[in-house]
Amino acid sequence: MNSATQDEVAAIVVAAGSGVRLGRELPKAAIEIAGVPMVTRAVQAMFAGGVDRVIVVAPEAWIEQFAAFFADYHERVTVIPGGLLRQDSVRLGLAHIQDANIVLVHDAARPLVPPFIVDRVIEAVRDGAPAVIPVVAQVDSLRRIRRNWTVAVDRSTFLRVQTPQGFEADGLRQAHSHVGDKEFTDDATMCEAIDIPVITVPGDSLAFKITEPMDLVLAEVIARGES
Repeated sequence: MNSATQDEVAAIVVAAGSGVRLGRELPKAAIEIAGVPMVTRAVQAMFAGGVDRVIVVAPEAWIEQFAAFFADYHERVTVIPGGLLRQDSVRLGLAHIQDANIVLVHDAARPLVPPFIVDRVIEAVRDGAPAVIPVVAQVDSLRRIRRNWTVAVDRSTFLRVQTPQGFEADGLRQAHSHVGDKEFTDDATMCEAIDIPVITVPGDSLAFKITEPMDLVLAEVIARGES
């Protein structure tokens, strides 16, 4: 393996979710923000931040449509069908990455992530971190459910996790090989389950996840303001 290959950075963009909660019949990642599909914006951010190639994991019935989004990217973008769970989709993406030693996993539902966050995650892995997550402070008050009542908790001890998350490729593969039947919310948690340390880097408010209709309205306003 030559040095150029050893330094290659690949990203898996998870885009297999539905748009049900947004009130749309098409997949969430295909919904346009200021005229550009979410998944396209997410992939553009990966490349702008220093990624060399991207695997897009899309709904099986939409493979051709998603591939058409990236017709001009040639071999730099590969579109594959996703799995039942998010972690299944990531594992399928990993199977298409054999020669990159840094892998980023990003949610297409975070289409406005700034490229400097992508670069920050890559550099942290290059500096020796086996797993890296961008985080932002929790600004809302929090309460924990205790049976029939709730109790306040100290929000300063909580962080909100974003993507892309970055990993040494071998460690991420090892984590996925030890999943078993347990479901994980993200890949960093999966790595922690096999004692791979996870470090944090500052995230950014623009990397918010589009989940509800109001998130889509906000993203549209921001994207039009930047264009």
